[in-house]
Amino acid sequence: MTAYPRPQLVRKQWTSLNGQWQFLFDDAGVYKQPDEIALWPLHIEVPFPPESQASGIGDRNFHRACWYQREFDMSINDDKKNKAEPKGGCQHHILLHFGAVDYHATVWVNGLLVAKHEGGHTPFTADITFALNASGKQVVTVMAEDDPHDLSKPRGKQDWQLEPHSIWYPRTTGIWQTVWLERVAETYIKTIRWTPHMEEFSLQFEATLSNICYEELWLEITLRHGERILASDSYRILDEQIDRRIILSDPGIDDFRNELLWSPERPTLLDAEITLRNGTQILDQFTSYTALRSVNILRDRFMLNGRPYMLRMVLDQGYWPDTLLAAPNDDALRRDVELAKAMGFNGVRKHQKIEDPRYLYWADKLGLLVWEEMPSAYRFTRTAITRTVREWGEVIERDYSHPCIIVWVPFNESWGVPELTSIREHRHAVEALYHLTRTLDSTRPVIGNDGWESSATDIIGIHDYDANADQLRNRYCVEANMGLLFDRRRPGGRILTLDGYPHKGQPIMLTEFGGIAYAKCPQPGVSQTWGYSSAKDDTDFLALYRSLMEVITSASLFSGFCYTQFADTFQEANGLLCADRTPKIPLEEIAAITRASNMYIGLAV
Repeated sequence: MTAYPRPQLVRKQWTSLNGQWQFLFDDAGVYKQPDEIALWPLHIEVPFPPESQASGIGDRNFHRACWYQREFDMSINDDKKNKAEPKGGCQHHILLHFGAVDYHATVWVNGLLVAKHEGGHTPFTADITFALNASGKQVVTVMAEDDPHDLSKPRGKQDWQLEPHSIWYPRTTGIWQTVWLERVAETYIKTIRWTPHMEEFSLQFEATLSNICYEELWLEITLRHGERILASDSYRILDEQIDRRIILSDPGIDDFRNELLWSPERPTLLDAEITLRNGTQILDQFTSYTALRSVNILRDRFMLNGRPYMLRMVLDQGYWPDTLLAAPNDDALRRDVELAKAMGFNGVRKHQKIEDPRYLYWADKLGLLVWEEMPSAYRFTRTAITRTVREWGEVIERDYSHPCIIVWVPFNESWGVPELTSIREHRHAVEALYHLTRTLDSTRPVIGNDGWESSATDIIGIHDYDANADQLRNRYCVEANMGLLFDRRRPGGRILTLDGYPHKGQPIMLTEFGGIAYAKCPQPGVSQTWGYSSAKDDTDFLALYRSLMEVITSASLFSGFCYTQFADTFQEANGLLCADRTPKIPLEEIAAITRASNMYIGLAV
């Protein structure tokens, strides 16, 4: 059974369109309209991309375009189960949602164009009411265009070569997250946004309404912690933009206040019920959740809930052998969160992927911090920057309210901006994305460019895959010369900060290191594996992991780290887990080493 795809705005009435669709490749771009297609030669299992085995296609050749089609039952006149009866000129509306389609999607319903969307990692919605037949079967058709050789679009780890090479993996074309329908009133809540204000013991609730076609509207919000009601407020709505500050019931007792704070050690979520009324008539009703927590930078430390907090993260590519970027199911997403925590990590850096919202839900619920990183383009053009800016804004809008997200990362290792040291446009792009991100979300730190060549940034991230523990100790431990580190050391052959952007006391974190290859679990179709260093057996692997961790966690210079990596990913055999998530060595042994990294006193509550 498909889990509800949008976990922070959950309505009861919805229908998943996952399952079998008709399918065809259109490499030559022959078709422009659905009625031009007379024969559908293939079937595909949505939401798995056609390159994956789970889709039933398993074709990893170059394909510039593909088409999908399926029937569904939906009558616009069927209001028997709906509580909100349309009045006046108002009517029910049917919304068609796509979690993600890579890269450019065009959607028709019953042959009528209902939506176009560009961006392979973000959702979009079409109001398809006008295109529906009065009753009976409906037909939805999707064309996905995804040029495999276009390096100016944000593509993350998707390879542009026929076979995966180096650190790039199989491509993802077309639909790769849930497709679903829901019925709403004409006046309904389109978007919501939660902002915690821990110091004031309050929450800010923002919402956007669709067209207001009723004279009097009221919004009711109830917040609960378990059975305890923290707030129950009602507001008269005067326009389509709602912005309300909810003051929580505060007895002034520290134990109670601390009990309500969200952290990996105690992931307390506050349940919300939101109701939109026209008098006694319910127009819209859904459940949501939020949390009280704060993240910020204080001098050289990352702060969670007002206290220094050591980030122990693992780099997570978010691929699966049989489904690629798409998750096999909701249980697999939950299991990934559980495994990261079981290995002693309190966070993940989702690398070059905007993960399914269901993963973020489990990270919220189970307590796992997430760094969200924009998938890179690999060619610097005006088109590439325009695409990146647009899609990154959609990413922040989609995920702003998740308490698990603590850092935004618009660029990684100068990918897409390779000449930061010499070309001013490249530098301006990083600085612009940093400031844009801080503008769209002032509540979280931002790393302008993770790994090296930092300019505008709240955290200095360093990538260093040196496997020699002694050399790492000399470079980063207590006796390390800061001037030498920033002026002359060049992990990866790159300077750590650009000229004109000296270290100004920001936290320093080792955000990629390790990468020990241990090819314990062969993958079908993968003949050669690699990593940044190698281990020959369990004992060797554990010893190497321990030696690296002991050095990194003894360096008071660092306020956090991110080990590479969570699981094997195709030709990269440097995971702590096999590609199928089988542990290479016992989880408790990994956790014992990872958890020994509380380098300073003052963990967040």
